[in-house]
Amino acid sequence: MKNVLIISGHPDLKNSVANATILDNISKILPNAKIRKLDELHKNGEFDIKAEQEAILDADIMVWQMPFYWYSMPSLMKKWLDEVFLHGFAHGSNAKIGGKKLIISITTGAPSELYSQNGLMKHSLSELIAPFESLASLCKLELKVPLFLTGISYINADETELNRQKEAAKNHANNLANAIKGA
Repeated sequence: MKNVLIISGHPDLKNSVANATILDNISKILPNAKIRKLDELHKNGEFDIKAEQEAILDADIMVWQMPFYWYSMPSLMKKWLDEVFLHGFAHGSNAKIGGKKLIISITTGAPSELYSQNGLMKHSLSELIAPFESLASLCKLELKVPLFLTGISYINADETELNRQKEAAKNHANNLANAIKGA
């Protein structure tokens, strides 16, 4: 199997249900995948840029696993992107990461029916992730079909609902593993 790097962009995995469950299950399904948890790697407000870039260079397939915050990636992941995806490394004439595959895996609190032209969000999830398509193009990454797990809201969630969400996250991890294997 190809070298797989999973970047967890959740800012607080200890208080996550879906993203933590996805990562736990994917680590069992694909034990050789390297998982980098940004909330643990962000020490004293800094990332080890060289270590992050080396991890990317070693990967054939990158997965960005994250919750969708305000129609984008969480600020911690954006900080990582800003600091790691530098000109000359990620893009530009001397870029080093072109040709790698990128899979975007997103969880949302809102249910899928709200992500449509007629829904509350006024756009589909595919439309809302257009900036990721531009990023992949700029960096010459091969963007694979994104995966979405919707309806993961913890507000007023009882034990039955949390169990439903954990089960949905396990299914999402299986779908993600299949997408990785097929990439």
